[in-house]
Amino acid sequence: MTDDDVMLLALAQARLAWQAGEVPVGAIVIKDGVVIATGHNQPITTSDPSAHAEMVALRAAARAVGNYRLPDCEVFITLEPCAMCAMALLHARVRRVVFGAPDPKTGAAGSVLSLFDEPRLNHQTTLLGGVQASACGQILKDFFAQRRAAQKTA
Repeated sequence: MTDDDVMLLALAQARLAWQAGEVPVGAIVIKDGVVIATGHNQPITTSDPSAHAEMVALRAAARAVGNYRLPDCEVFITLEPCAMCAMALLHARVRRVVFGAPDPKTGAAGSVLSLFDEPRLNHQTTLLGGVQASACGQILKDFFAQRRAAQKTA
């Protein structure tokens, strides 16, 4: 699978989040070219502020491999990770992180912070942003436009 193929799977997860009334962000964890875990935003439905898409996917991946370390894994996320998620990805020793749209408000992969570039941290991971950026950004724009329109009619 190409990076674009996997990001399209992450976008499908983002659509599941939207259907549940959550901000549409999705994540996929790949190991040896195989999807081992998926996740989408669930903080509202689970009453868990840490239930971001990548956190949900990391938890599922750790269960799938039986280890909290995921050094042979790649994580694909439709939105640039926040600081919480970036640190979880680094703590899990994920080999590679790929994201779609940048997050100019809370992004910790270069937009606001650059945690993946921090040389003082004891783990470094490969980072690639901008994969399917237009589609990943558009689903967020559409979601928030729909939300604003609903608020106007309420």
